[in-house]
Amino acid sequence: RRKHTKEVLMTRITDFLMNLRRMMKLHEALLKDICEEYGLTLIEANIISFLYSNPGRDTARDIVELRMLSKGNVSQAVELLIQKSLLKRTPDQADRRIIHLTLLPAADPITKAIEDSRRQFQKELFSGFTKEERQLYYQLNGRIIENTKAAVKRRELL
Repeated sequence: RRKHTKEVLMTRITDFLMNLRRMMKLHEALLKDICEEYGLTLIEANIISFLYSNPGRDTARDIVELRMLSKGNVSQAVELLIQKSLLKRTPDQADRRIIHLTLLPAADPITKAIEDSRRQFQKELFSGFTKEERQLYYQLNGRIIENTKAAVKRRELL
């Protein structure tokens, strides 16, 4: 009985992790369509998407940390986005070492495409779900996120 339970648990963990990868691949595929349409690299599209979706999180450090991208790649992509007149840098008023990144109006068609892509992503993921089922998913996922943050924090303290 214990062996069967362990096998079921391992299968569920594997399924969960594989599905996360599939969702990331779907998200990336939708972003790649935007890249082709607007002549962007995937990392450039990721940066625009991040800045659009996360007001107040507007530094390269935020992007590196939250999107788990390499510092060098983000730095290079930010430079290219500035050259393409899609992004600008602004030093922080209180701490000049902190540089804020702001999307420029030229990025508006791209952010609209990102918003459309996000809607398509959610439509694909939640196909056949009722409104109540979606709400339950968001509620349970929120709890999983909090549990994960707490577990990571505990491990960092060890």
